[in-house]
Amino acid sequence: MQTVKFTDFPVSEYILQAVEAMGFENTTPIQAAAIPVVLTGRDVIGQAQTGTGKTAAFGIPAIEHVDVENRSTQVLIMCPTRELALQVKEQITALAKFKKGLLVTAIYGGESYERQFANLKRGTQIVVGTPGRIMDHIEKKTLKLDNISMVILDEADEMLNMGFREDIEQILSHAPEERQTVLFSATMSKDILNITKKFQKNPEIIKVTKNEITNVNIDQSFYLVKREAKFELMVRLIDVHDLQLMLVFCNTKSKVDELVEDLQAQGYAAEGLHGDLRQAARNQVMNKFRNGNTKILVATDVAARGIDVSGVDAVFNFDLPMDLEYYVHRIGRTGRAGKLGRAFLFISKRDRNRMRDLENYTKSAIPQGQIPTQADMNKARQNKFVEKIKANIQEEGNEAFEGIVDQLKEEGFLTHQIVSALMRMQAGTVRKSSFKDHELSDDGGRGSDRRTESRFGGRNERPTGGRGYERGGDSQRNGSFERRGDATRSRSRFEGSESPRPRREFGSGAPTGVAEAGMTRLFLNLGRKDNVSPNHIVGAIASEAKIPGKAIGQIDMYDKFSFIEVAHKDVSRVIDGMKGKTINAREANIEVAK
Repeated sequence: MQTVKFTDFPVSEYILQAVEAMGFENTTPIQAAAIPVVLTGRDVIGQAQTGTGKTAAFGIPAIEHVDVENRSTQVLIMCPTRELALQVKEQITALAKFKKGLLVTAIYGGESYERQFANLKRGTQIVVGTPGRIMDHIEKKTLKLDNISMVILDEADEMLNMGFREDIEQILSHAPEERQTVLFSATMSKDILNITKKFQKNPEIIKVTKNEITNVNIDQSFYLVKREAKFELMVRLIDVHDLQLMLVFCNTKSKVDELVEDLQAQGYAAEGLHGDLRQAARNQVMNKFRNGNTKILVATDVAARGIDVSGVDAVFNFDLPMDLEYYVHRIGRTGRAGKLGRAFLFISKRDRNRMRDLENYTKSAIPQGQIPTQADMNKARQNKFVEKIKANIQEEGNEAFEGIVDQLKEEGFLTHQIVSALMRMQAGTVRKSSFKDHELSDDGGRGSDRRTESRFGGRNERPTGGRGYERGGDSQRNGSFERRGDATRSRSRFEGSESPRPRREFGSGAPTGVAEAGMTRLFLNLGRKDNVSPNHIVGAIASEAKIPGKAIGQIDMYDKFSFIEVAHKDVSRVIDGMKGKTINAREANIEVAK
């Protein structure tokens, strides 16, 4: 396909300045096809997946469309989720950076009306919002559509799946008939076509083909792994490939919480995102992920809708998505801006037939990956350490330590003994796996690097459910849980290993005030009635105090307060790091327990 540059479009200089500032030069296929058509004022139907650059495809024409001298709302953009609404608002704001006098506002549920009233009253020309909150503002007469001349429906199929059809139709009926209507959708269902027939006039259809949807910059692979060994495999892949920023997708909220706790227990900076989080907590989680304080974001598909963070090294499909369409949405979040990304898919024997369906859907064969062995892990760790040493040798300031080496040699120690001891001290202990290499694969002993047609054999076993699985609750149990009082805890498979999961339990009875040897007991002003869990506490402290989750000891929770044990050396870091911070959107105060 011929490369199209943004300078090839009839757009204003302020757009080109903004695009250059964002680091873009060439367009994506959907941008190349859609921008010239939308700029003409025609109604458009664009079929494109998440990650194809469609926000700029409609955002650039929307910005060009606005008359900054007119302080009324002229462009309305509807999105299915608050996350996507915020994302679209942020990208359009960046694209409009050099167009003085243009205001963009996002309106969505979970945020106070007062702030949104104030933003709308300022004279916002472009409004991005969710259908429900847009309807609320229309009814309250705080959002007027009298001067709307352009309406954009982003991810229209998802809005209909979430039950917004009535709201969408009412909103469109409030807008003037003489307007431009642009619709983007990943699929063209009967409901979508009904909307287009009713509210669009002779629209031009622009479609990105499947070959263009599947990003060539993404290295995809699947792993046939036992369900109980998925976590171990993910940790091995993270370490072997030295991954720094990752998205992990699970099918249920309970699995998200369980996986986050497992990752934090192993010292990874991980956070979870699903429908049970309040908006303030969701914003906090996303901010940590965007600024790099959180390295691993674990999410459900619906909660992650619209997430667009640059620099994601890899996407883990911890569960095969129930709706195969979501697979493309998931992996499209890596391999952006010309960089290579990785997409890992974990399946077990029961998923073989659905794996075949996935390859048919994407029209591409996904190769089977080699499960890293413990030897691979050690080699990767050694190579990383060697590179670190080489880089340090090039730096200045090592002369101060040469005298120590000479002193040790004079005392009879050999050079290789000194170096080996220092390397061991610096590298730390190697994480021990609770699985032997041959215990991970679920391919019946054939070897994880073999790919045969037999993996497609057997009866087609499809899981029950489909779309809306998150909204229907966590009826599916992807892990082993036990009930203790009114708390749910996931059983640790690390019990008895060298790196056990820290004890995180709910207290029952009066606090004893006694901490384990080497630990200090801290008081936290939040408890069970504040909807705070041990998982929330560990995640917040690990992120804000910059200490590994596994360094946090026992957590005793009561109705209105909690006690946390941390190492003596970490006390000041925890107290200082948590000053002014929140846990699950609640102000947290931590001090040494009296």
